[in-house]
Amino acid sequence: MAEPVFSTLLADVPHGFMTRAGGVSTGVTGGLQCGFGAGDDPAAVAANRREAVDAVLPGAPLLALHQVHSPDVVTVREAWDDDHRPTADAVVTDRRGVVIGVVTADCAPVLFADRNAGVVGAAHAGWRGAYGGVLENTVEAMEALGARRERIVAVIGPTIAQPSYEVDASFRAQFPDEAARFFAPGQPGRWQFDLPAYVAARMLACGVAQVDDCRLDTYADPDRFYSFRRATHRGEPNYGRQLSLIALA
Repeated sequence: MAEPVFSTLLADVPHGFMTRAGGVSTGVTGGLQCGFGAGDDPAAVAANRREAVDAVLPGAPLLALHQVHSPDVVTVREAWDDDHRPTADAVVTDRRGVVIGVVTADCAPVLFADRNAGVVGAAHAGWRGAYGGVLENTVEAMEALGARRERIVAVIGPTIAQPSYEVDASFRAQFPDEAARFFAPGQPGRWQFDLPAYVAARMLACGVAQVDDCRLDTYADPDRFYSFRRATHRGEPNYGRQLSLIALA
């Protein structure tokens, strides 16, 4: 059975950050593996995604994306199926009875809500997407549906944490000097990047009312979470993805 992580900041909004608990996938991606790019049996992925959705809003359709680390946002205007997913890295809606979501495996899943306006959003924010503006674009797309950024709350789900995220000097050089606080010195020529803090800072700087961080490290907890970087370090042939979901009941 799925065992989502919930946030008290979204306590009255149907949502959940899935772990790998539950599901029918086997092997190195065993559990509630919800990504179509993991080399998994498509039937297993479909069953896992249904189990995840039913933990948030039973029976609702899932509207998820083909993610490419872009700053692009899709506004739900009509339903689509998994074979016709739009290419983007965030999705927003004001429609009740549908579930929107993103998959991640170290990048930050961010769920947004403006309760007063009845608008929610979900974003996949790796460093590239966050740097490129996917979070600010999600807020703007929500505002186009009637939300106001000073009412929007956002929650960062399970993400690779700073102690687990070693980067080299060329990675560090891509960021402006004002981002120095998100990098801690590591081994010679290396840095430890704080992706969740960077994501939170971007959202607060654009006027989001409140940001919460689940403070769960995907890399450091293999029993609960999939991790691209951990799978790479272990030489595993593929890696799973966890699904993060939000809806308007």
